[in-house]
Amino acid sequence: MEVGLAVKRAGAAVPEALLPARILGFRDSIKARTRISCVGFQPPASGAWRKRAVWVVRKGGVRSEAVLEEKAPPPKKKKEAGPVRLYVGLPLDAVSDCNAVNHGKAIAAGLRALALLGVHGVDLPVFWGVAAAGDWTSYLAIAAMARDVGLRLRVSLHLHAQRRPRLPLPESVSRAAASNPDLLFSDRSGRRHPDCLSFAVDDLPVLDGKTPMEAYEEFFQSFRFAFSDFFGATIEVSKAASFLRFLPHPDITIGLGPNGELRYPSFPPSGSHGFTGVGEFQCYDKYMLADLKRHAMEAGNRIWGHSGPHDAPEYNQSPAFGKFFKENGGSWETAYGQFFLSWYSGKLLSHGDRLLSVASQVFGDLPVALSAKVPLLHWWHKTRSRPSQLTAGFYNTDGRDGYEAVAEIFSSKSCTMIVPGMDLSDRDQPQGVKSSPESLLSQIMRACRKHGVRLAGENYSLVGVGTTAFRRIKENILAENSRLDSFTYHRMGAEFFSPEHWPLFTEFIRSMMQPEMDSDDIPSSGERFSLMDAVPADDREMQTV
Repeated sequence: MEVGLAVKRAGAAVPEALLPARILGFRDSIKARTRISCVGFQPPASGAWRKRAVWVVRKGGVRSEAVLEEKAPPPKKKKEAGPVRLYVGLPLDAVSDCNAVNHGKAIAAGLRALALLGVHGVDLPVFWGVAAAGDWTSYLAIAAMARDVGLRLRVSLHLHAQRRPRLPLPESVSRAAASNPDLLFSDRSGRRHPDCLSFAVDDLPVLDGKTPMEAYEEFFQSFRFAFSDFFGATIEVSKAASFLRFLPHPDITIGLGPNGELRYPSFPPSGSHGFTGVGEFQCYDKYMLADLKRHAMEAGNRIWGHSGPHDAPEYNQSPAFGKFFKENGGSWETAYGQFFLSWYSGKLLSHGDRLLSVASQVFGDLPVALSAKVPLLHWWHKTRSRPSQLTAGFYNTDGRDGYEAVAEIFSSKSCTMIVPGMDLSDRDQPQGVKSSPESLLSQIMRACRKHGVRLAGENYSLVGVGTTAFRRIKENILAENSRLDSFTYHRMGAEFFSPEHWPLFTEFIRSMMQPEMDSDDIPSSGERFSLMDAVPADDREMQTV
């Protein structure tokens, strides 16, 4: 296989050491039968150079060209910040509940494809229940795969359980919850949420004499020790070429609750698929009720501490059921409603503040960026009471901005706020649920700007994603007031690499990397970037949740 590499910079040759690792690292590794044409690499921070790399792989040979041309930086038309970093989320069960790498060949091929495409990095989901015993071998193996192909790593430390795929809480925590079910959140009917410990036990020694916060800290310390090579090394000799390359420290995302988000598990215990109801308050385990009772006594009205709202709807009902969330004259506007919602949201904010403080203490001396996720609970947002946000713990109602306090906590911890739903638009929402993801996202962005909080985005799901959703993502990323620091696309899997989705994704990445592409740089339909031949058919079935 012959490879020709032409490099020009104002008539002078550029050493190979100055070229992106993704160019040199894969020029000899692509299968000859794959036909590829890919344009798009992130320009350097200075913006002084325009890079154009064109890969053409034809049967029987490879021709690769990388051209660096001197060009003045274009005027800034939209955002003042630099290019948004683009990540792809790895499968939730990339490491299974028995601590083994799932679909290793498919993941390795997928990582190579993403690196060739010009993606900045990948998000590796790490679950407390999988690595609680201190065995990090499988997670380290995947992290090394990403590093070796030149992808930056973001690690999401999840402290909750996952149902599909099955990724339980640590065995010791499950045993403690089995003997004391009140360690888990409970709704009004006594149904438990087994995916997350109640925030009311954060500082109680309920785990074999340890508090959950102490257990979380041990998990963070274990991760830091296991990944010490990733935190300690800054350069290494590339395995793909004989030159030194920079290895940035991985970013760290802290899971603050169910699904890794800062919220109560207000969705139905059976699952949230197709859920558009108001949800239910999660304050009925004995520890939450004890704290509510203390809070009511301090407020001088002990009757308010007996229970949560008796007139709130059930999970899948609308705000019209019961009296609590009624548009006018609802209990949420009464003195009791204000007392309860302030306490309920205060417990959520306190949990987030304490957990981010623990993370800052463990990782604060490392050159890493901490982040955490806030949900986009957009259904019923056009009502005055905004019930789906209230049951999840965000005291955000007509005339009251519930995201100001959240942004203040993130700001105090220098933590990036991750918000999903960048692919959603108001016009595509179901009728009758008064949803507005666009206005809620704008509200969260305003709170972040006001308090100087960096913002990162995600999509909700690639299921059903088409050109309209990609267009919406791009609009949110490039909007003048978005100030997005990064965007993570969820999630690698069989559907991600399907013939229906993969071409759309490659077009999206190419358009984000070089929005000023010339028309002659855009490949024809017969030359579109496709690495499906490099992924064995038996290895394409990866988790897409």
